[in-house]
Amino acid sequence: MWMFEYRELIRNLVVSDLKVKYKSSILGFGWSILNPLLMMIVLVFVFSHMLRMDIENFSVFLLCGLTSWRFFANGTTSALWSIIGKAHIVKKIYFPREILVLSVVLSNMVSIILEFMVFFVLSVIIMGEIHSTILLFPIILLLQFILVFGVGLLLAILTVFFRDLTQIWEIVLQAGFFLMPIIYSISMIPENYMGYYLLNPMTRLMGMYRDIFMYGVIPSFYDFTIVAVTCLSILLVGYMFFKKFEPRVGEEV
Repeated sequence: MWMFEYRELIRNLVVSDLKVKYKSSILGFGWSILNPLLMMIVLVFVFSHMLRMDIENFSVFLLCGLTSWRFFANGTTSALWSIIGKAHIVKKIYFPREILVLSVVLSNMVSIILEFMVFFVLSVIIMGEIHSTILLFPIILLLQFILVFGVGLLLAILTVFFRDLTQIWEIVLQAGFFLMPIIYSISMIPENYMGYYLLNPMTRLMGMYRDIFMYGVIPSFYDFTIVAVTCLSILLVGYMFFKKFEPRVGEEV
């Protein structure tokens, strides 16, 4: 299997990506924590005091949504640039190009694990309790990794041929931030729109993160099944699409 054969290359790319991300930064990884925390403070103030968003433990609710969203947004954006950003390597050496996508998604997953660790500590301090359901965290994170990798494969190969996608995806993520139940509870969605919201696996994933961290509830088997099937399907489609156009990558970058 290519992942085993190229494991050393994958490891080196992940480490290199993490080093570049925090290079010449005084706070280093601290910025990954400060970014969502500062965003949380602003949004908590606006929606708790000005717009009166009545959600229990709103700061924890919000930070959980922000953290899970950051993995999707940062992971897919990094994947989008993964091939065209390393054109000099792609033109000189042959290796499965999906390794470039995999490495940046893995580096983002490392960052998000550390962010979730900080979130967990803050949630315990604020709520004063720990739920055993957090043991399901690795499973939910794996499902999101599969989703991000699948979407990343599609974005990476499409960007090789359509560079405008970098701008389009930025707009999609801006819209997605408000369309996802990050700031508000999904219970606020009108019934006639609920079906459309639940088509997005990120909607269910956010709910599953909140279930295990905040409410001590095991997500339903139905949700697990729907998310797993959807994420694996996206990965399969993304991989097949990627492999179809991979031979032309060297000519286009």
